Amino acid sequence: MPTLALIVAFLATMLAFTFLAGVGSASADEIDTDKYQYRISGNVQLDGKPLENIALTIAGNGVDTTVKTDKNGQWAVGVPEKNATYTVALDENTLPTGIAVVNDADATDETPNIKDAEVGPGGRVTVNFFIGEGERHVTSFADQLVERIVNGLRFGLMLALAAVGISLVYGTTGLSNFAHGEMVTFGAVMTLVFSRGVGLPIYLAVPIALVLSGFIGYVMDAGLWRPLRRRRTGIVQLMIVSIGLSLAARYTFQYFIGGSTTQLVGADQRPIQLFGSVSMSIIDMVSVVISIVVIVAFAMWLLFTRIGKATRAISDNPSLAAASGIDVDRVVRIVWIISSALAGLAGVLYAYYRPGIKWDMGAEFLLLLFAAVTLGGLGTAFGALIGAVVIGLIVEVSTLWIPADLKFAAPLLVLIIILLFRPQGILGRRERVG
Repeated sequence: MPTLALIVAFLATMLAFTFLAGVGSASADEIDTDKYQYRISGNVQLDGKPLENIALTIAGNGVDTTVKTDKNGQWAVGVPEKNATYTVALDENTLPTGIAVVNDADATDETPNIKDAEVGPGGRVTVNFFIGEGERHVTSFADQLVERIVNGLRFGLMLALAAVGISLVYGTTGLSNFAHGEMVTFGAVMTLVFSRGVGLPIYLAVPIALVLSGFIGYVMDAGLWRPLRRRRTGIVQLMIVSIGLSLAARYTFQYFIGGSTTQLVGADQRPIQLFGSVSMSIIDMVSVVISIVVIVAFAMWLLFTRIGKATRAISDNPSLAAASGIDVDRVVRIVWIISSALAGLAGVLYAYYRPGIKWDMGAEFLLLLFAAVTLGGLGTAFGALIGAVVIGLIVEVSTLWIPADLKFAAPLLVLIIILLFRPQGILGRRERVG
C-alpha cells in the first residue's frame, strides 16, 4: 500500500475512534457550552410536564449540532457568535405517539417545529416549544433519502474541486500537501475581504479571490517547492514542510479574522422548495452549477490540451516525460496554479455550505480530501473526482442512521474497509513493491 494510503488509513482510524469514543462522554442536555461562551437553550414540555430524549438540531453560522432534552425537558447548545441567527428544529419523530408541535393560537407558521433563534448582545437566548395533540409533520424515509442524496452530490462536487487539485500535485510531484486545506480557507477569506471589507459585489469578489489563490500557488512553487525539488529534498521532508506551512497559515488566518465564524454575502438566503423535501437557496443552486461547469472544463483541459496531456504524462512517468522533451518544471508550476485556484473556489462554495468562514475550516476539510484522493486512486484526477462524490454521498446519507455529529467519521470507516480489499483505490493501479 502506498505511503499516503497508510497515512490516511491511520489518521482515519484515529479520527473515527475519537468520534466514537466521544459519543458516550457528551452530556445529553448540553453540548459545546464549555467550548463557546454564547448559548441557545430551552425547554420541551407537554401540558407542563417535561419530555425527555427529544432531539433538536441547531444550525447556522458554522453550527450543525443535535442535542437531546434531559429528564427535566431542558437542553442547551454553545454557539460561536452573538448578534447572529440560528435555526432550531425539533425532530417530531422523537415525540410520543399522537403528539406534535402545534402553533400558538395567533400563529400561522406552517412549520411550528422549526424556529429562528437570534442570539442578541447578551449572548443567550431561550427557545421553548409548545407541545400538544395535533397533526405531526413527518417526512417519509424516501423523501429524506432523496434529500440526503441531493445534498451529498452537492457536497461531493464541491469536495471534488479541491480533491482533483491535490491529486494533480501528488501525481506530478509525489508530495502529499497538508497545506492544501489552508488554500481552501484562503479562497474563502479573500472573498470575505473583497466583498464585506472592500465592498465589491460577490460576483467580482470571487474571481479576484480565485486569481489571488492561483497567484499564491505560483509563489509557493517558485519560492519554496521548486528550490526544494532542485535540492532533491526527500518526500517525507517535503511533507513535513507542508505540515509546518499549514500550521503557519492556519494561525495567520486566526490572527487576522479572529476565532469567530463570519458569513459571506447572501448566506442568509431562504431556501426554495424544489420537490419533495428538497429545498435550496439560489446560491446553493448556483454553487452546484458552478461545480459541474468547472469540473467539466477541467476534464476537457486535462484530456485535450497539450498541457493537460503533459500533466498526465508526468503523473505516469516523470523521467520518461522529461526525456521526451516535456518541460517538467513548467508543467508543475501550472499544476500548482490550477490546484490552488480550484482549492480557493472550493473554499468559497464550502463557506456557503457550512455556512460561514472560520480560520480552521480548511483543516476540517483536509482529511476528507485525502480520503477522496485515496479512495479514488492516488495521483489520478478522475479517481479523485469519483472518490469525492462517493465521500460526499456517504457523509450526507449516513445521517439517516447515525447522529449528524458523526457524519464525517462514516466515510473514513468506509475508506478503511475499502483499502483493506483494494489498497490502490477505485481507479488506481496496483503496484508491485520490491
